[in-house]
Amino acid sequence: MSRLARTAGLTDVQQEILSTVRNFVDKEIIPVATGLEHRDEYPTDIVEGLKELGLFGLMIPEEYGGLGESLLTYALCVEEIARGWMSVSGIINTHFIVAYMLKQHGTQEQKDTFLPRMALGEVRGAFSMSEPALGSDVSAISSKGVREGDEYVLDGQKMWLTNGGSSTLVAVLCRSDEGHPEGTAPHKSMTTFLVEKEAGFGEVRPGLTIPGKIDKMGYKGVDTTELIMDGLRIPANRVLGGTTGRGFYQMMDGVEVGRVNVAARGCGVAQRAFELGVSYAQQRETFGKPIAQHQAIQFKLAEMGTKVEAAHAMMVNAARKKDSGERNDLEAGMAKYLASEYCKEVVEDAFRIHGGYGFSKEYEIERLYREAPMLLIGEGTAEIQKMIIGRRLLEEYRLES
Repeated sequence: MSRLARTAGLTDVQQEILSTVRNFVDKEIIPVATGLEHRDEYPTDIVEGLKELGLFGLMIPEEYGGLGESLLTYALCVEEIARGWMSVSGIINTHFIVAYMLKQHGTQEQKDTFLPRMALGEVRGAFSMSEPALGSDVSAISSKGVREGDEYVLDGQKMWLTNGGSSTLVAVLCRSDEGHPEGTAPHKSMTTFLVEKEAGFGEVRPGLTIPGKIDKMGYKGVDTTELIMDGLRIPANRVLGGTTGRGFYQMMDGVEVGRVNVAARGCGVAQRAFELGVSYAQQRETFGKPIAQHQAIQFKLAEMGTKVEAAHAMMVNAARKKDSGERNDLEAGMAKYLASEYCKEVVEDAFRIHGGYGFSKEYEIERLYREAPMLLIGEGTAEIQKMIIGRRLLEEYRLES
């Protein structure tokens, strides 16, 4: 393990898991990541390797065939995977959020049906909140689910669906007015529906279409798509938890742990950028000596290393708070905000250290430079995190009247 971003107090099992994942990253991901990314190619072999390691079931309870590990263990594994290639961590993250939502909120039948197969990676999860016109305003969701007998009919268009093509189970947030009269607060009339589908693109089941991949600046390899529902019929027992009107809270619970994940991704990408920067600085010579011996570069490395360490510490704190059963929206928001901002800054400094070569696709830092911006908006923008943090701080420091 590197000297930076070490985590105190880990068990022998946690250390063994992390060592295994790190070795996998070094041998199976880093050597091929840039080539796959440039071709925008789905990392099939890497995903199969992660299945064999049991990572798809890392947090799924042992009674359902998973490893039953903590959020901290999961976040540290994500940090390692993102260090190799951030897109792979995205493939894991959406699956993990759906499994977490099922574990926390699903009916017993839903847990028994999906969790064992999700632990093996046979069922692959994705979740869908966003729509083309709403951005961060979740209350403006227009997709609808209407009850017809023993079924619901879903209509609407969703956006930015990670794993849209490769997933076979999608948790979809829709408006459902059943039992919620007009004038009900928007967040109280939302329901999460569990939609099963075939992997692939086009019409993946009657009434459900997954168009082709969205062409992105970075975060390639992973399939990011739209999801179009037009008279999609699903059985009533596929309402998450069996009761309508709880979808907003279920999704926010999932997003909260997802923010710890994004913070971990930011830590991993920043670590890799630091590794590339500190290595290049010791090889590249100017004015008769390695640039690492120039004070200006040492200052950059000092700032980069400090940011890597600080972001890691906040991410670990947020994960441990959630694992303890305590509310962690403040810590998760802070960790996500700081780690994504620091990641962008560390990557840019590593890019600057590389000079003109950083602009070449032959160097790995070029890929990281395009990937880091996604973390600034994923699982809620910096502005959203500041709103969450500000409100929670005012709760904690409210003056007595």
